[in-house]
Amino acid sequence: MTTRSTELLRVAHARPGVTRADAARLLGVGTGAATEIVSRLAQLSLIAEQPAAPSGTRGRPTTILVPHPAGPLVLACAITHEAWRVDVVELGGAILASSSGRHASAAWAEVVAAVTVAVQRFQQTYGGRLRAMGVSVPGTVSPSLRLTASNLDWHDADLTALWPGPVLAAGNDATLAATAESHRGAAVGATVALHLRIEGGLGGAVVDHGRSLLGARGAAGEFGHMPFGDPAIACPCGARGCWGTAVDGTALARLLNTPTPPDPVTYARRVIATAGRAELEAVRIVAAALGRGIAGLVNGLDPDLVTLGGIGVDLLTTVPEEIDKAYRAGLMPVHRAAPPPILPATLADDGPIAGAAEEAWSRLLPELA
Repeated sequence: MTTRSTELLRVAHARPGVTRADAARLLGVGTGAATEIVSRLAQLSLIAEQPAAPSGTRGRPTTILVPHPAGPLVLACAITHEAWRVDVVELGGAILASSSGRHASAAWAEVVAAVTVAVQRFQQTYGGRLRAMGVSVPGTVSPSLRLTASNLDWHDADLTALWPGPVLAAGNDATLAATAESHRGAAVGATVALHLRIEGGLGGAVVDHGRSLLGARGAAGEFGHMPFGDPAIACPCGARGCWGTAVDGTALARLLNTPTPPDPVTYARRVIATAGRAELEAVRIVAAALGRGIAGLVNGLDPDLVTLGGIGVDLLTTVPEEIDKAYRAGLMPVHRAAPPPILPATLADDGPIAGAAEEAWSRLLPELA
């Protein structure tokens, strides 16, 4: 019963508004067993039922499964190069409340202080219903939940300081965005999906049959530190020629002979959106560098599709032909006849925080029923 209860919660989370009949079918149980499981979960204040919308056909009316009004909630937090945001998320992914602010590349302690205030306010509002937290960050996360974000000069930062509860999930922003795209975005149903996200640098993840490949130390997907860039350019990570330095806001600033911007994402979007002749040439150079790198990854990983998030969406919208030209030129012949499509991420800038919520619920669900 416990296993089936957890599986039913997973179905209700993955398919908001699923009918009890469809949930029974997906679980491979009879209607009587499904009724028993739903009744038990309702008694635990985990699931509620409400009438389904009229179908216009004959037969007994069915009900849909919805989050219990007194049920558990998770916090999802996204920390980027320039800002932070915390959402309260119910079963099924709906956001009940949100708080956000900017930090302008502040010291890690300042970011922790701001996020902690938001978390404490939500605890005052929702009390014990808050059961877990997922955190998205712009760097690598160790198994002990320590963050390293070289571009921000955050080293060995303790992510457990963000949440006092026992259930905490944390991960790289691009990896969590990839998870979200595979669960609720453009990569749903893909066997192997490649996701790339450009913020202050470039990160990404490979999702194989719905599971992100994290690597032995949780540092897989640091594609931005592959040597696809200019070997003359030093990266904050300590290497030279990193791909991320060729495709982000710092690359645009360098091409335009302007100082390194303190807000690389905002700066890049402003340049891309208002590009004159000189700016457009710089944007095209960056887009070509992006396309060449994607070709290399497609040659090596053979994904069904590629999704782009962050500034990658802006580049794909503004100069798609430059990305496509460089991409196709770099592909092995086996991929040229039908190249994996390059698509904008459906969840766009919400990808990392949506992925953080998914991770939090994934950790919490087995403990509920």
